[in-house]
Amino acid sequence: MPFLVSLFFGFVPMFIFAAFVYWLDRYEKEPKILFGAAFFWGVVIAAGGAFIINTVFGIGIYVFTGSEGAAEIGTTSIVAPIVEEFLKGLAVAIVFFMFYKEFDSILDGIIYGAVAALGFAATENTLYIFRNGYQEGGWGGLAFLVFVRVILVGWQHPFYTAFTGIGFAVARTNRNMLVKLIAPIIGYGVAVTTHAFHNTFGGLIGGVEGLAVGTIVDWFGWTLMLVFIIWMIVHERNIVRNNLYSEVTSGLISPAQYQKALSPWTVTTAGLSGRNTSRFYQVCGELAHKKEQARKQGDEGGNLRIIENLRAELASLAPHVR
Repeated sequence: MPFLVSLFFGFVPMFIFAAFVYWLDRYEKEPKILFGAAFFWGVVIAAGGAFIINTVFGIGIYVFTGSEGAAEIGTTSIVAPIVEEFLKGLAVAIVFFMFYKEFDSILDGIIYGAVAALGFAATENTLYIFRNGYQEGGWGGLAFLVFVRVILVGWQHPFYTAFTGIGFAVARTNRNMLVKLIAPIIGYGVAVTTHAFHNTFGGLIGGVEGLAVGTIVDWFGWTLMLVFIIWMIVHERNIVRNNLYSEVTSGLISPAQYQKALSPWTVTTAGLSGRNTSRFYQVCGELAHKKEQARKQGDEGGNLRIIENLRAELASLAPHVR
C-alpha cells in the first residue's frame, strides 16, 4: 500500500504538469505520440540509466576517497547533474535528429525538454517519496516528501532540461553552422549548471532554512522561465498573424477563420466543433511556421513542398469550418 501511494503521488502530479506543458503549446501542437514518447523516455531510460550510473559513480567515489560525505557531495553536486541532464536531453536530441520537421520553434524545444524531464521526475519522485519518505519516516514522512517533491520543487527538472531544449531549438532555427554546433552544448551546459546549483545551494545552508531559501530561488527561476514561455507564445502568435494574412488575401481562408486562428484559445476549443475544425486550425499553425522557416532557411528539408501540401489540406478543410 505505501508503495502504491508513492507511485500515485509520483506519477499523477507529473501527468497533470505534462498536460499543462502540452496546453502551453498554443499555435502549433506537437504530435501526441512524440510528446508521450518523450515522457516515457524520461520515465524509463533517463531515470533508470541515471540511477545506475549515479550509483556506480557514488560507489567509485567512496572507494577512492573512503568518505561517505565526499561520495554524497560528489554524486549530488557533480555526477547527478551531468548524467541526468545528458540522459533527459537525449530525448530532445532524438526528436531533433529523427523528427526534424516537427522541431519548429524555441517553444518546441522547451516542450520536449520539459516533458522528458517530467517523466524522469515521476520515477524519481516515486523513489524518494517511498524510500526517503515512508521507509524513513512512516506516513508522516511520506506526506512531507510529497509536499517537497511535488509542491516545493515539482518544476525543477523541467526547468533545467528546458535549457537543453532551447539550445537545440536555437540550432534548428539558425542557418549559421557554428551556432548549430554550439547552441545545444551551451543549452546543456546551462541545464547542468542550474541543476548543480540547486543540488548544492540548499545543502550548503542546511536544514529548513536551506529548503526555504532554495525554494525561493527555484521559484524565482521558474517565474522567469514562465515569462519567457509567455513571450514565446506571443512570438508564435505573431508568426501566425504575419504568415497567414496572405492566405486570406488569396482566398484560401476567410477573414473570420484568420482571426480565430490568432486566438490562443482556439486550439483548445476547436475540438468541440469536430475533427475537421480541430485539424483546420492545427494546419493553420503548421503552415504559418513552415512559411516562417522557408523565409529564414529556404527550402531546407523540403519546406516549399510541405507548404503546398498544407495549403492543399487547408483548401479541402476550409469549406467545412465556420
